[in-house]
Amino acid sequence: MTQLGTQHTFDIGDGRMITLETGKLAKQADGSVVVKMGDTMLLATIVSNKDAKEGVDFLPLTVDYQEKYASVGRFPGGFLKRESRLNDYEILISRIVDRAIRPLFPEDYHADTQLMITLISSDKKTMPDALVGLAASAAIAVSDIPFNGPISEVRVAKLDGKLVINPTIQDLAGSPLDMIVAASATDILMVEGEMSEISETEMLEAIKFAHEAIKLQINAINEFAVKAGLKTKREYNHENNDWDLKEAVSKATYQKVYDCAKTGNANKDQRKVAFKAILTEYLATFSAEELATKEALIKKYYHHVEYDAIRRVALDEKIRLDGRKTTDIRPIWSEVNYLPSAHGSAVFTRGETQSLTTVTLGTKLDQQLIDGAFIKGESRFILHYNFPGFSTGEAKPNRGPGRREVGHGNLALRALKKVVPVNCPYTIRVVSDILESNGSSSMATVCAGTLALMDAGVQIAKPVTGIAMGLITDDKGNYAILSDILGDEDHLGDMDFKVCGTKDGITAVQMDLKVNGLPYSVMEQALNQAREGRLHILGEISKTLSAPREDYKEHAPRLIQIEIPGEFIGAVIGPGGKIIQEMQKSTNTTITITEIPGEKGLVEIFGANDVDAKAALARIKGIVAVPEVGEVYDAKVKTIMPYGAFVEFLPGKDGLLHISEVDWKRLDSLEGVLKEGEIIQVKYMGVDPKTNKHKLSRKVLLPKPETTEAPKQA
Repeated sequence: MTQLGTQHTFDIGDGRMITLETGKLAKQADGSVVVKMGDTMLLATIVSNKDAKEGVDFLPLTVDYQEKYASVGRFPGGFLKRESRLNDYEILISRIVDRAIRPLFPEDYHADTQLMITLISSDKKTMPDALVGLAASAAIAVSDIPFNGPISEVRVAKLDGKLVINPTIQDLAGSPLDMIVAASATDILMVEGEMSEISETEMLEAIKFAHEAIKLQINAINEFAVKAGLKTKREYNHENNDWDLKEAVSKATYQKVYDCAKTGNANKDQRKVAFKAILTEYLATFSAEELATKEALIKKYYHHVEYDAIRRVALDEKIRLDGRKTTDIRPIWSEVNYLPSAHGSAVFTRGETQSLTTVTLGTKLDQQLIDGAFIKGESRFILHYNFPGFSTGEAKPNRGPGRREVGHGNLALRALKKVVPVNCPYTIRVVSDILESNGSSSMATVCAGTLALMDAGVQIAKPVTGIAMGLITDDKGNYAILSDILGDEDHLGDMDFKVCGTKDGITAVQMDLKVNGLPYSVMEQALNQAREGRLHILGEISKTLSAPREDYKEHAPRLIQIEIPGEFIGAVIGPGGKIIQEMQKSTNTTITITEIPGEKGLVEIFGANDVDAKAALARIKGIVAVPEVGEVYDAKVKTIMPYGAFVEFLPGKDGLLHISEVDWKRLDSLEGVLKEGEIIQVKYMGVDPKTNKHKLSRKVLLPKPETTEAPKQA
């Protein structure tokens, strides 16, 4: 068969090979590439319209990563049995690619653009998310779409003290570092990951290590694009500009905006009014006829003026929009146990950003089922982040969590899960509702989440706090690193750098860079400045609650775990589940049993209170207890027969107390001697080899009459 398309194979640096292929699949797309590593294959396609829609002044880029279940030989879960909307994991990977490539499209390119990356085959050990950026960039490279790349991304981990690139999923499980880094040949673009309290120096070392591996991949993309036949990048004109008007707007408003920004007003609404007043004053100099054709452009150019002037104030005056210095943290207050009925709750407020966070404790039955094509399993630590419109003073409908909510929640989850004890018996759900937002609500979620977990009595290893850092630069090498950025500073800045961690190290990080040529020395300074900010915030929340409560709250459910021999699992469950169902009903508990290695069963008892849980525990202990010969038990008479009485001497364990073992004297009947429901003491005599029944005796516990002959056996 004739080989279709173009292929290029390269070594990622450790003997493992990656193949790039184009010209075989999806040829009607503007760019199409298959990336193969082992038996894992990704198909990346990009399509961009030739013209932009009228009135669009931004890049309408959509990035979708999706995993086909057929790639791992599985059926999708659910009723429809087909892939549908992206799950959270796919959304997170889509965001990583989006954040890495979006800044590298030309600023004036505004055509609808769709990038799709699909997992079409998987060997179940090569993690596809580390190859998604490579696939996306390669697809753009073989297209005619203008792009200031290429870029690529890798995962960096640490195994046995050594940094490695793109480890297998099995190796990653033991790594204290899991970080995805995206970069061009010269600059870091995006960093996202979680760590086990590593230092700033270790993190910077990992980023540099990842960048060297990325450079190899970028060289391979360039060689592949040449081999496939470089396409001339399309011409476009997506902006309607009036350069004279732009200069006039700047000349009339720049100094006024500069002076307004220099006042450092801490109130966001008042700042908006002040900046808008400058624009309104300038618009008043035009006639209605002029505004009919120029107003949109004037507003656009005024936005540019705001951008330039506010950044200049930060660089020249070292004054931020709200009047703070570059290292200042906004005022903080917090409160725990704000919601008396929640298992744990906290309010964290920093400046004009506020999170109300709750913790709910549940059973194993409450854990989240993960049914992705590549990742399948359960999660017992869940974090949800909600961002309603009123938090920013906007009226907008609630339509479920968007990609932003999923991404912010995942960052907070990564930061906190590192300190949640692995042996915690509960399923834990943390929910952060953002009530006010003006900068870094995800970091407020981390801080509020720490407080709520400690308020709930979850024995986290250490408190975690988070901070968002910003950066403003100019073309002369001047820069200002901003601690605890505002929402406006996030939009105006060249870097959004979120760092979470304990007093001893970093647990999660997310960084997006919008500027080229950022030296590592500046990144190192930003990391160290972030550490100072984190420790300041930690000191503030410690004034509210410095350590987890010693116990769960009185109204919190109780969960007790006990291991039982595997042979008793059936006895606890009973025929058709009869015993366990009756036990749950009578003790008002939920009981689950999981088989574990070593022929054992893990029993989890979940009760509404401590009394109920302990009552169920006593029942189970009785069922699994092995009677000891010679041991004395309190027994309950259940049934009286002519030949003796059946008694329950352990929960779920009955034995026959033969009439001859009731008393030393001969008894013809038990009438008047025992009655049903009576509690008596019996001694365990072992198992009758003939009947395989438990033998019990009461008479051996009674004084033996010296003059009375021992009764004959019945």
